[in-house]
Amino acid sequence: MPAGLHSPLVLSGQSKHGAGMTTDQIILFTLFGAVFGLLLWGRFRYDIVAFAALMAAVVLGVVPSDAAFDGFGHPATLVVALVLVVSAGLVRSGAVLLITRTLVDASRSLGAHITLMGAVGGILSAFMNNVAALALLMPVDIQTARKAGRQPGLSLMPLSFATILGGMVTLIGTPPNIIIAAIREESLGAPFRMFDFAPVGGVAAVAGLIFVALIGWRLIPAREDASLSSEDIAQYIAELTVPEGNKQIGKRLSELSEVADKSDVAILGLMRNGKRRYGTARNIPLEAGDALVLEATPDALDEFRSTLDLALADSDREERLKAGGEGVEIIEVVVTETSRLSGRTTQAVGLAWRQRTVLLGISRQGRKITSHLRTTPLQAGDILLLLVPRDTAADVTDWLGVLPLADRGLAVTDNGKVWLAIGLFGAAVLAASVGVIYLPIALGFVVIAYVLAKIVPLSELYTHIEWPVVVLLGSMIPLGAALETSGGTELIAGALVGLTDGLAPWMVLTVLMVVTMTLSDVLNNTATTIVAAPVGIQMAQSLNVNPDPFLMAVAVAASSAFLTPIGHKNNTLILGPGGYSFGDYWRMGLPLEIIVVAVSIPAILVFWPL
Repeated sequence: MPAGLHSPLVLSGQSKHGAGMTTDQIILFTLFGAVFGLLLWGRFRYDIVAFAALMAAVVLGVVPSDAAFDGFGHPATLVVALVLVVSAGLVRSGAVLLITRTLVDASRSLGAHITLMGAVGGILSAFMNNVAALALLMPVDIQTARKAGRQPGLSLMPLSFATILGGMVTLIGTPPNIIIAAIREESLGAPFRMFDFAPVGGVAAVAGLIFVALIGWRLIPAREDASLSSEDIAQYIAELTVPEGNKQIGKRLSELSEVADKSDVAILGLMRNGKRRYGTARNIPLEAGDALVLEATPDALDEFRSTLDLALADSDREERLKAGGEGVEIIEVVVTETSRLSGRTTQAVGLAWRQRTVLLGISRQGRKITSHLRTTPLQAGDILLLLVPRDTAADVTDWLGVLPLADRGLAVTDNGKVWLAIGLFGAAVLAASVGVIYLPIALGFVVIAYVLAKIVPLSELYTHIEWPVVVLLGSMIPLGAALETSGGTELIAGALVGLTDGLAPWMVLTVLMVVTMTLSDVLNNTATTIVAAPVGIQMAQSLNVNPDPFLMAVAVAASSAFLTPIGHKNNTLILGPGGYSFGDYWRMGLPLEIIVVAVSIPAILVFWPL
């Protein structure tokens, strides 16, 4: 290990404590044990558990009161929040739709579809939060499965795993990498840079994606189609206008059929000069100002509009739509573990009178619940079919804390800003990668630019930040620091080194990776990283080797939560839409974790020598 990289905090812990456990260590180990136990129990949300533990630590004197909230201003916490806002901007600008509408084709074989979606998901999740990447691609995957007439469960798990794998490649792809970089800066003097994770994370991701695409998806047990079919979702009559200078001007309506079929949109006719034309309109050349009369779901309609660069109807036409019964709309949403609906009924949260929203149906792991809906306790992973007042879908989903399966209405994307959004983000990543500007500052400038350019509306700026994760990070970071300064991480590292006494350092590295991976399968990967990273540094110091390989092992292992639906939020989100059971994940996840360990250890030894 290079001289001068020892953390002052670690050295003080080593000199302060003897062989026996101190009172501070006993208190901290008890608190961490309580946190892990409560997280496994799942009765209380993880942010509440972590914050309560922090408050207890302050009262018990193991965390100084003036340092209690240092975690909320920590670079790792800020980067996670900023990445979520930037991800939202990439969604609203249509950057992701630009990719998926070009590449995705329902006529492909299942294996080819999984390979393509896995590659797209992996690449996207490398440059944006992997939960956000899945949220973007899951509706595309489900819609493609519907068009192809196959079960979404055959491709959703591979997509989830692909987005988790892709997050390993860069600093901002997943919270564990951000935390690892910050811990390295505090303990060893300098953080990992944007693409320092790429050699090892890239090898693990590529090997994992190859397995998922060629073999893994074949291990998923066959289940009844858990998705709501297209017949279960109301089709909306809507109008899109042909703006001045549009490339479709002069084309006949029938020439748009191929794009309409691919977008799953039915073209019903044409409105010109306030008069509707139906069957005969198919042979009429389009003119500027024409309005296409369409029947489609909101997500399909937005895809069709964005593909042909059409415009939304003006206010007069919107009034005609409302007169035709367009006062309400139906949306599909997935209940997340942090939703206010999780564990409660819609009647208990006052869905009807608070949000003027009616629950029409529930889909739970392939079994539709059609009776006593208002009094049915909802679970994370449930799909809900909701009837909401038109133009309130975003407000309703934000209030409920659920994930929409379809785009939020007709104004989701703004094609005119797609390249601006991509350019700003790309410039920030490049500047941070070459060391011109600190990554949190670069992302902060992107967020400001997105707001000023109205890529992300100011009114929605804070709604895209996942506050429970922010609270979890802000609470766990001071606890982790206290464990390190008290010498607690040294004790854990010593125990692991003792268990592996006599083994070669690479074998010790493997043990650390397996232990971290196992913890991440049952606990939040953020909490696992905060504890495991300092332990990895201590183990390296005990063996008198470079700590960087141990940090890389923790980074990859903490992100490799493939055995259960609770190990990673992406796995929870696909539980209901895919119709999976708790025991389905390990069938593909166990061999995938073995592969990740098998390829990561040699890659670490090559790129980050001991």
